[in-house]
Amino acid sequence: MGELHYIAFEDEADNIKEKVESYWTKRADSFFELRHDEIESEKAARWLGEIKKLLPEGKQLNILDVGCGTGYFEVLLGRLGHRVTGIDLTPEMINGANEMIRIYQLDADKVKCQIGDAEHLEFEDETFDVVITRNLTWTLPHPIEAYGEWYRVLKKDGVLINFDAEYAKGAHNLKSPENIAHSKISDELKDECHDIYHMLTISTLNRPNWDECVLRHIGYENVKIDSSFGSRIFIEKDEFYIPDQMFCISASKP
Repeated sequence: MGELHYIAFEDEADNIKEKVESYWTKRADSFFELRHDEIESEKAARWLGEIKKLLPEGKQLNILDVGCGTGYFEVLLGRLGHRVTGIDLTPEMINGANEMIRIYQLDADKVKCQIGDAEHLEFEDETFDVVITRNLTWTLPHPIEAYGEWYRVLKKDGVLINFDAEYAKGAHNLKSPENIAHSKISDELKDECHDIYHMLTISTLNRPNWDECVLRHIGYENVKIDSSFGSRIFIEKDEFYIPDQMFCISASKP
């Protein structure tokens, strides 16, 4: 695991986060519509089925959704009665997430979203039972620090659930007819996304094996990789379909 020390994340360009925020600001409205449609689709039940298998059982959970976007997990998990706090770097995404919470009439005292940085969390140690994230890690300039922060805010026996993919290695798929989820995005935005992929060191790594190595190094236990997760969710080639294979990483804090 010494190889972790030779990855020059500290050399990432200072403006990467600004570029990522700018990109998702432009995507916020269409992203809200897509996630709303996904909540109403049969995929919501599939997502819940997969997530419930990984959640601690028998109690109301305090869950942190890192990179919450427009509130997809807030609705799914909030409707189960859990307390859910979502954070996202992009104010427009947070506005959309809180609107999603309002639309689905969730208790705003229990389910809420706020601006936050996944690499620098403003929460006390051991605050959450679960940290969950979807399609965030590939955007992070300093993912090791993020994994460390998520570990810090987890309670003992808390669980990390990370859904992601090696999107940069399939970047050519952005303009492919198969990439239906991005079919309504302008070529200009696709090019912007492609440029972000190739600014990030994480895009060059062998994932999720690299993630597993990092998690064990930090101190997570019960680290499990589920490489077939995406194929169980995205069965149909519909408006949500992306050809890149999603994986699930789960782990616990001893």
